[in-house]
Amino acid sequence: MITIALSKGRIFEETTPLLAAAGIHALENPESSRKLILPTNRDDVRLIIVRATDVPTYVQYGAADLGIAGKDVLDEHGGEGLYQPLDLNIAKCKMMVAVREDFDYEASIRQGARLKVVTKYVKTAREHFADKGMHVDLIKLYGSMELGPLVGLADAIVDLVSTGGTLRANQLKAVEEIGAISSRLVVNQASLKLNRQQLQPIIDSFARAIQ
Repeated sequence: MITIALSKGRIFEETTPLLAAAGIHALENPESSRKLILPTNRDDVRLIIVRATDVPTYVQYGAADLGIAGKDVLDEHGGEGLYQPLDLNIAKCKMMVAVREDFDYEASIRQGARLKVVTKYVKTAREHFADKGMHVDLIKLYGSMELGPLVGLADAIVDLVSTGGTLRANQLKAVEEIGAISSRLVVNQASLKLNRQQLQPIIDSFARAIQ
């Protein structure tokens, strides 16, 4: 049995055509089903629905053979024990630094100010500001990052930005791009060795579909 770990929402929607290219179709919609293990049209393939941040862990420890996770998640996880053969070019966005519209970010950097930054991407933010030689205090939040600068919790946020609509609605502006983000296929290395005959055709089908 091949197990593929996916998360609900945008990644699942944009993965569906790739699964179809490999001849795999979920028999239930994860948005309406309460099931966490979804059968497919293939008796030898099942999908498990997990939090996006947990996909690399399920694959790393062999609970899933394959998974699809954003580069943001993989950067935070570290990618230990994972083979990452494909950038699927789906769920694209950018990791950005953003501040209040009235905050002078460049002046603060020039003055060597110690900024307070809220983010759930602590590892990514720490490495970014360290590379710039900036001293920051990182505060971990799990949601509503935009609120941090508005209520005085922080000077800046590090978060994913797609259209920028949420920033504008909350009087924030993006001031620095940390990197482009898209979703990657991740594979358990032991599974690939043991089940290459089953897994490689799926990987190859994904590769052809994104070309």
